[in-house]
Amino acid sequence: MKLSIILAPYDSGHFHGGCGQGPDALVSGGLVEAMTLAGHDIAVKDIGKVGDAQEREIATGFAVCNAVATEVQAARDNGRFPIVLAGNCLTSAGAVAGEDADAIVWADQHGDLNTPETSIYGFLDGMALATVLGLCWRPMASAIPGFHAIDPSRCVLVNARDLDPAEAELLATLPAIQTECPGVANAAERLIAAGARRTHLHLDLDVHDPEELQANRYAHPGGPAPAELRQAVCDLARLLPVVGITISAYDPAFDARGDVPPLVGQLLTDLLATVESR
Repeated sequence: MKLSIILAPYDSGHFHGGCGQGPDALVSGGLVEAMTLAGHDIAVKDIGKVGDAQEREIATGFAVCNAVATEVQAARDNGRFPIVLAGNCLTSAGAVAGEDADAIVWADQHGDLNTPETSIYGFLDGMALATVLGLCWRPMASAIPGFHAIDPSRCVLVNARDLDPAEAELLATLPAIQTECPGVANAAERLIAAGARRTHLHLDLDVHDPEELQANRYAHPGGPAPAELRQAVCDLARLLPVVGITISAYDPAFDARGDVPPLVGQLLTDLLATVESR
């Protein structure tokens, strides 16, 4: 399979800071070699520094989305399946735009469904899924090349267990599908019934149970073990037309033993084998 691995090494506007170190750490941890050994033809593209100014969380965050959308579209034009390695979850808005995705599976311990009006902390990445669903930051999102908001009825939220009160209240009114890893097959069938034809798969690595795997500072009890998440995403890919993947929020400072890169390699190897077999 021809793959394009796109590196977006930013965290809250900071180049190579915090989780922005994750993309390079995944590559240096052997991800490209693992994918190559699995028989894939890989091109690696780093978006580098983007935007007119650095370290402006909002402006730089959306500049990253713009650059990622362009690279994902280029990958598609060259017949390559896009895998985005990102520091921030907001980057999925760029991937969704470049893929022309009409559905999304969001595996994350957080809902990322705050808006500027509801956010307690003012953390842009806590508004990432809300942005993808067209619930906030509409003018900036609409400037991302190819962006179209995804209908909430074509959104699956997997293992979101650390929700702010406003997010829980919003979810009670949205037609988004909530599930845990053992229930993903049913969720996928509901997504297909809602008209999903091009699904983006977003994996925030803090979805894992921190007792099994800790990828960053945002650790909340519960969640799947690596093998459970791997099985779940393969089940999803068996049923859904997955057109791209984002892996986000890996901070190597919280992975002293280097456990994360080989597990991500194993997850992607199994997932891509499932995508190819459809």
